[in-house]
Amino acid sequence: MIWLIGCKGMLGSEVARQLDQNKYHWVGTDKEVDITDADALMAFEKSVETSSYLDTSSTDKHIKWIINCSAYTNVDKAEEEPELADKLNNQGALNIARTARSIGAKLIHISTDYVFGGNGNSPYTEDMEKNPLGVYGKTKSDGEDKIQKEMTQFYILRTAWLYGFDGKNFVYTMTKLMNSHDQIRVVNDQKGTPTCTVDLAAAILKIIEKTDSATEAFGKHSAPTPGIYHFTNGGETTWYDFACEIYRLGRKFGRINQDCQVNPCTTDEYGAAVQRPSYSVLSKDKICKELKIKLPDWKVSLEKFIKSERFKEDL
Repeated sequence: MIWLIGCKGMLGSEVARQLDQNKYHWVGTDKEVDITDADALMAFEKSVETSSYLDTSSTDKHIKWIINCSAYTNVDKAEEEPELADKLNNQGALNIARTARSIGAKLIHISTDYVFGGNGNSPYTEDMEKNPLGVYGKTKSDGEDKIQKEMTQFYILRTAWLYGFDGKNFVYTMTKLMNSHDQIRVVNDQKGTPTCTVDLAAAILKIIEKTDSATEAFGKHSAPTPGIYHFTNGGETTWYDFACEIYRLGRKFGRINQDCQVNPCTTDEYGAAVQRPSYSVLSKDKICKELKIKLPDWKVSLEKFIKSERFKEDL
């Protein structure tokens, strides 16, 4: 069975949908089980083993996987609330790792491009030295380190520029602004790769599927090697070009109903409160090789997202 932590967040909601779609046995928790409280995590795990979280006909009550989609993700506010950010991103990650190790479960943990300084000019590989940016980056980096010291059966997935159907994100924000303003400014000196939660959630399930099938085949098939992986969509762009593509597709599929001029600006001109990575493109060679997958280009996934019936006009 799978325990999905942070099941109501933007990524967690998509993982939950795909778990249902693929008929996995799983349980989900959100804020009702406090990840900063190690006893609360163990108490929930014990309640699953002994209660009716699943259909009474199911005997699969042992948690074999934990997927941690919970995090403190507000980059700006983290500078004002460093203790809370550390509790969730660092101490929470440690508590979850300890819980996973104690029950013999494997852990999939979501991390971020912010563990790097963002001053590079070629895609970051998993083994490059970290230089976390700001409180958010540091707490996520510390959480990674805690997991690696605590257990061996983990998969840390670093991602970037995430958007999805079930939460506020850049695509929804731009669509709203373009429907209410005749012109907007977007920074053009930060480069990265947009990532759709649909694709990231599919990669998470692929790790579970390949690992479990390898176990059941008694080593006849190779499982993904535990460790750190990078996952985003393919290609790279700037926030400005991302916004221009949102506008183009929004007009094409009726999500944006007026003309809006998208103007480029520098980060300094925009006046961001907290420093962002100027370059945060991640190399995905490792995960493509291990999972034998091809990543859809960010433009392809964005078009599917904007024209989907699941697109929410009111978020």
